[in-house]
Amino acid sequence: MTRSDRRLLWLSLAVIAALIVSGVQPYDRTTWILEVAPVLVALPILYFTRERFPLTPLLYVVICLHCLVLILGGAYTYARVPLGFWLQDFLELTRNPYDKIGHFMQGFTPALLARELFMRNGHVNGVKMSAFLAVCVSLAVSAVYELIEWWTALLLGQGADEFLGTQGDVWDTQSDMFLALLGAIAALALLSRLQKRQVVALQAR
Repeated sequence: MTRSDRRLLWLSLAVIAALIVSGVQPYDRTTWILEVAPVLVALPILYFTRERFPLTPLLYVVICLHCLVLILGGAYTYARVPLGFWLQDFLELTRNPYDKIGHFMQGFTPALLARELFMRNGHVNGVKMSAFLAVCVSLAVSAVYELIEWWTALLLGQGADEFLGTQGDVWDTQSDMFLALLGAIAALALLSRLQKRQVVALQAR
């Protein structure tokens, strides 16, 4: 087993363990299913593409962290995550901000994933254009997720309150998308060089 395979194995085990623990007795079973659904979709895809189209170690780690954020939010519901209450007290906020961490990651992860696909498949020429389009992809993902929340609310009625997690904020949708934008910009500003080095190393194999 290669070092890359071992790393992917440990990351996968961490996510699977978190899934199992969070699913034993979540605050709301329906909310848990809705929140961890992206994880349940992503894990098989990453497993079956690990040899034909492996991602960079950086991206696997970021995806793992994103999965853990979703799983924790699913276990408690976003409005009740203890970490969020700590942040609320520390920053003197009026609401639990944990869902904003989730939406920040919703921009952070897709931006790096899109940029990596652009670089490796030669779909986009130019560093600035690939960065711009990666941000656009992140915002598109965020917008689609907000539409899913809307459709879920229409379908489930009050049963979707825990999933939406608006906590009475009338601007929740707009702030969610803004956090996704900030996440995308932060990812590209902080990790672009590291990602490029890892992509070059991956293509040299």
